Amino acid sequence: MNSLKIILTGATGMVGEGVLLECLENPEIFQVLSVSRKPSGKKHAKLKEYIVPDFLKIDLDDENFKGYDAVFFCAGISSIGMNEEEYTKVTYDTTMHFAKAVLSHNPDMVFNYVSGVYTDKTESGKQMWARVKGRTENALRKLGFRSAYNFRPGFMKPVEGQEHVKWFFKPFIWLIPMILPSKSLTLHEVGKAMINAVQKGYPVSTLEIKDIKNLAI
Repeated sequence: MNSLKIILTGATGMVGEGVLLECLENPEIFQVLSVSRKPSGKKHAKLKEYIVPDFLKIDLDDENFKGYDAVFFCAGISSIGMNEEEYTKVTYDTTMHFAKAVLSHNPDMVFNYVSGVYTDKTESGKQMWARVKGRTENALRKLGFRSAYNFRPGFMKPVEGQEHVKWFFKPFIWLIPMILPSKSLTLHEVGKAMINAVQKGYPVSTLEIKDIKNLAI
């Protein structure tokens, strides 16, 4: 499949920005629609932006989503300081509403969801965030996309040119991959694996770190 058209969320966060930059540099990508609450600050011939203040208010028949091959859902938030109801609204409700809106126009599309290491697919563990993420993963697989992949990356090293990197994270960027290589990825690998998931597919729907590295080759 050539000339892919991608919808991407989370461009103003570290993961989304890294995946966006990979998409803009990849010759297989024809267009990227960045859906975000605020502008990404990026300018590129391939990039279109759609500013949506509240994802839960997106019309399920929104014509802006028509004609795309895949979604790279990189938006997310930390659960620190949130109760389960609040975190569910931001993580589960928002993701599912968005997924239904894009699916209504693109029944043959692929949905790539950035989840997290130790996500709980049983939805019954002790960690609140892991239960909610697991519920989201499980629900996405049942929606009816051609394929729905759950990406569970560990530490992700930013790609060159990224601006959305937390200040407290910067001193450890070069250290962690050396100390924990099996738990580390680059955002180049994450982005490349997402693109390959659309073009080549993958035998399992939940991609742990080793799977993401394999698919990025």
